[in-house]
Amino acid sequence: QVQLVESGGGLVQAEGSLRLSCAPSGRTFSTNAMGWFRQAPGKEREFVAAISWNGGSTYYADSVKGRFTISRDNAKNTVLLQMNSLKPEDTAVYYCAASRYSGSDHYTSNEYNYWGQGTQVTVSS
Repeated sequence: QVQLVESGGGLVQAEGSLRLSCAPSGRTFSTNAMGWFRQAPGKEREFVAAISWNGGSTYYADSVKGRFTISRDNAKNTVLLQMNSLKPEDTAVYYCAASRYSGSDHYTSNEYNYWGQGTQVTVSS
């Protein structure tokens, strides 16, 4: 059974940092691009970041560029999202996803086949 499980969410003050982790199980995703999306209350799910199959390329939404870093360790079958300089507008449920593609330039939800259940990130002002 394929599962993606996010962890690392929580409550943090503005300008603080959090690191999210995605730990897929049931299969490996060493040939898949991986991504992070988020959904804030009352808003649609939006793209955050993506990373290519081998971690060689990354792609970020403008809203998080320079503050967030996506990385992966295929040997551990793990994807990370380091979030620095957090802002209240970063508050959302963050979702890990695996793409059917291998490259990093995928930013729409329908390009991803597998999804986690999300982890809550709350940034206080």
